[in-house]
Amino acid sequence: MFSLIKEDVQNIFHKDPAARSWIEILFCYPGLHSIILHRFAHKLWKLNFLLTARFISHISRFLTGIEIHPGAVIGKRVFIDHGMGVVIGETAEVGDDVLIYKGVLLGGTSLERKKRHPTVGDNVVLGSNSIVLGAVVIGDNAIVGAASVVTHDVPANATAVGVPARISLGYSKCEIEHFEHSKLPDPIADAMKFVLDKQKEFENKILEIIEKSK
Repeated sequence: MFSLIKEDVQNIFHKDPAARSWIEILFCYPGLHSIILHRFAHKLWKLNFLLTARFISHISRFLTGIEIHPGAVIGKRVFIDHGMGVVIGETAEVGDDVLIYKGVLLGGTSLERKKRHPTVGDNVVLGSNSIVLGAVVIGDNAIVGAASVVTHDVPANATAVGVPARISLGYSKCEIEHFEHSKLPDPIADAMKFVLDKQKEFENKILEIIEKSK
């Protein structure tokens, strides 16, 4: 447990430029507190102490503003930045090195007792207030833009932005890592820009033809 906490703290130093000391992280980062409490709750859940596990997750929600169902599987070095309003459902699975911003929902769409929440791969970024619904898969190294709504699988090394989310493919892991969250590619916007640029080009050619014919 202590080695996992040490990894978590080092990961926060790596991903949050506002972090200044171990003491600050240990006492002032609700995302870290929620992950630590979830690990206890999840162990109890697996041992079939269901009510106790739910009660620990309820206390964690009260203290941190982050709700993680004790049945959810959370990987190593998951960083919930700020975190207020984050909700992770019972059958959700979150991989290693995932960055989750405030207001993220990993929700279900079915009332049946089955896999009904998302599976998030390794090194994924989930932007503020993004929503991922159903038993969809978010591939490794993918980025989900802020306030996006994802209802279909997102491949590895892709971005998803908009409502409903539109997917851009064909990026390397290095390119994905250097994207600015406020400037994620939007395939619809890129297509519209291409059409408008072509329209302007044709208009200029028509004007040239008109000028030459005078």
